[in-house]
Amino acid sequence: MTAPLSRLAATFQVQTNRLYRERDARLARGEPVVDLISGNVTEQGIRYPQAALERVLLDATRAARVYHPHPLGQPEAREAISAYYRSHGLAIPTNRIILTPGTSLAYWYAFSALCDPGDEILTPRPSYPLFDEIARVAGVRVTTYRLDESRDWAIELADLEARITPRTRAIVLVSPHHPTGAVASAAELATIAEIASRHALPIIVDEVFGEFLWGMDALPRPAETRAPLVITLNGFSKLFALPGIKLGWMALSGDEALVAPVLTALEALSDAFLPVNEIVQAAVPGIFREGQAFLREYRSEIARRRDATLQALAGAPTLRFVPPLGGFYVAVRVTSPVSSDDEDLALHLLRSTGCLVHPGFFYDLDPTHLVLSMVSDPETSRPALGRLIAALAGLT
Repeated sequence: MTAPLSRLAATFQVQTNRLYRERDARLARGEPVVDLISGNVTEQGIRYPQAALERVLLDATRAARVYHPHPLGQPEAREAISAYYRSHGLAIPTNRIILTPGTSLAYWYAFSALCDPGDEILTPRPSYPLFDEIARVAGVRVTTYRLDESRDWAIELADLEARITPRTRAIVLVSPHHPTGAVASAAELATIAEIASRHALPIIVDEVFGEFLWGMDALPRPAETRAPLVITLNGFSKLFALPGIKLGWMALSGDEALVAPVLTALEALSDAFLPVNEIVQAAVPGIFREGQAFLREYRSEIARRRDATLQALAGAPTLRFVPPLGGFYVAVRVTSPVSSDDEDLALHLLRSTGCLVHPGFFYDLDPTHLVLSMVSDPETSRPALGRLIAALAGLT
């Protein structure tokens, strides 16, 4: 007798991939593994100030003693987020902001509100694998438009428009992009806004890495364009190094006639679950207020670690990469691999150096690429990267 699973549930009955089986086996044998892919900065020694967080959370427990939920999220929390956007020159009123427990659920909300089963969401390639999982749960198909590595991962705008079909319901943009670190330019965004207008498509933009820019003064934002409808996603996981707080949001902008019905649908979805912890909501204004000095230090520290990582990689004769303009990751092309199979290469490096990196195919990168995080402490990453580079040089 087999378990009575739905077709959806049955699709998740998959085995851990070979790379992570090897990592787990090494750890079980007591062999060290240096994780060069994790973007969890709390594991890398970067943490929101503990004393300040404790004060904010204690005050929040008092403020949230009486349970009185709001489907959009508590007004004080949404006002703090609205003020954050105002500080960046963008006016998004509180009644166009919806709180979520992170951006993953925000994507599901957006896909569910905009799509019927079998409809399509247009996403970038390379891409973040989470899109496929969330789209599957929402009954939505993922289609992709290309980023051009030869042009510093620029968006191939003609390809984007050519991929639009009668079933396309939204364009997803990730800027800064994961894993390439590309940042969409104002000119690119203006063209995407024109495309979205011609095809009556919303833009869903993920800006979770938006505070981490390199060589740029400000993040170009789709919400600043003439796009008919923009749903901007962000949250505290990267912004304040608080992934465990599980606080994200959706900020809607554009034509009121388009924003209003989508906002109503999103509010109904949120009201069905009321998923955001009320204490966390009550803490939002305080986390913004107490976290400004930390955010400045945090950005500076990530910049230091990024520079150390890229400096080490720049000396590798078998690696080429486009220096990321934002975010926590870098995609590197391996010019002389022993195999054109990314996973085989990542497995070889794990076995020979004890370093865990991701094969490019995890992100739909063309062979042969590897993806690394730039947020490891240089005291750990420098010697590990040295071993990695030596191992790759030995494959030529």
